[in-house]
Amino acid sequence: MSRRFVTIWFRHLKTDWHTVRQPALRNTAFVLTQPDHGRKIITAVSPAAQEQGIETGMVLADARALLPMLTTLDDDPTLPERILKSIAKYCIRFTDTVAIDLPDGLILDVTGCSHLWGGEGNYILEINRQLKNRGYDIRATIADSIGCAWAVAHYGGKSPIVDCDKQMEALRTLPPSALRLKPEVTDRLYKLGLRQINQFMHMPRTALRRRFGSFTLLRIDQALGQEEEPIFPILPLEPFRERLPCLEPIVTVTGIEIALERLLESLALRLNREGKGIRNAVFTGFCIDHREEKIEIGTNRATTNTKHLFRLFEEKISSLEPGLGIELFMLEARKTEKISARQEKLWNGSGGLGDPAIAELMDKLSNRFGNSPLRRFVPDEHHWPERSYQIAPSFLDSGPVIWKVERPRPVLLFPKPHPIEVTAPIPDYPPMLFRYQGKLHKIKKADGPERIEPEWWIAEGKHRDYYTVEDEEGGRYWIFRAGHYVEDRSPSWFLHGLFA
Repeated sequence: MSRRFVTIWFRHLKTDWHTVRQPALRNTAFVLTQPDHGRKIITAVSPAAQEQGIETGMVLADARALLPMLTTLDDDPTLPERILKSIAKYCIRFTDTVAIDLPDGLILDVTGCSHLWGGEGNYILEINRQLKNRGYDIRATIADSIGCAWAVAHYGGKSPIVDCDKQMEALRTLPPSALRLKPEVTDRLYKLGLRQINQFMHMPRTALRRRFGSFTLLRIDQALGQEEEPIFPILPLEPFRERLPCLEPIVTVTGIEIALERLLESLALRLNREGKGIRNAVFTGFCIDHREEKIEIGTNRATTNTKHLFRLFEEKISSLEPGLGIELFMLEARKTEKISARQEKLWNGSGGLGDPAIAELMDKLSNRFGNSPLRRFVPDEHHWPERSYQIAPSFLDSGPVIWKVERPRPVLLFPKPHPIEVTAPIPDYPPMLFRYQGKLHKIKKADGPERIEPEWWIAEGKHRDYYTVEDEEGGRYWIFRAGHYVEDRSPSWFLHGLFA
């Protein structure tokens, strides 16, 4: 299957944008201007002003002489790029691959897309209808190459659809500037009387290169589809993305659920072929009123269980607001991982973290109560207790080291140690009592010290001598002394954790 591209030319991009924002300007003669050496130069002209003879590049004073009631607006050099990016995001409903073509165009890679609209004719009509309804005057063309589509869109042709392998016929009678040549090359061709592409396209390539440069040959080859032309989409392409256009706008929950089920089945089929599963997915609905409705789910381990994934999405479907209806659904697997083969067991028993049922339960809880309220921690390579763990990036991740079990550790570890007041009989002995948050705790039993030093290559600091203590009420605490006793002052004491 040959590749197909659509180029869209916005004939009055900046002035159309102003009329979209200010409908009162729609039939008004107005221009955009920029200062230039103490005078104002017209950079864009509305259709109504163009009919009165106003042209781009004129001095504003000359234009006012022709049309005294001319309305002027200040131009913004960054405006075209911002407008095109906004429209390009909207055009993702037609294809995944949309790029801007400054100063006034878009490029769409529509390979394999048009059949979803019933053919290329309906596809082009729908693009025209949608963008014209938004207030833009456009010309769109579909062809095998970007260069050919661009040429026909800007300089006209018999049809907005160039049949496959018919680039030569579509380009023959168009002017040299349709090939996007450098201005000096175009001027030279006109001076030589070469006013149509067919008058020089078949000349010997060595003569064309010598007279007009290698860039001219490149543009010819790109227009004919003999040379690949790169396209840079505004959004990165997701390797696993499925789309489902609708013949009629969908407004019911049942319709949305049916679309989601179909997309999950298609996406899971592709992922299974590559031995991968979903870790994060986004379900998007493109509404008729130009809104996008999204819901997102995440999993603790890679999965292609469509029933489980559907249940995760199902809990959030009620948050979608289709309004007048959704015309296109899209499902993206934004994060995937390889799926490890599930080991069959010859006996019954707990599968531990490897049991998919546990992972699915964690997924349900995580997606029901917000963004990752459940976390699993694994050991990290640090001495300080508050640095000795990290959040596991994956449900099955075991961390770089193993948990240390030589000494007891509290079930609740404070992220930051809390200062306490301590009374100790003699240095290097466990304290007799300590005061924490105004309450006095008399120590009945104590075990320690356990010395923990900081990593000298990370930060400097005092060593810590940890004690496990139990008060008269049976509460068990993990406290430490920072540094040694010195003659002029006592060291600081801290509470760092609580035992069960």
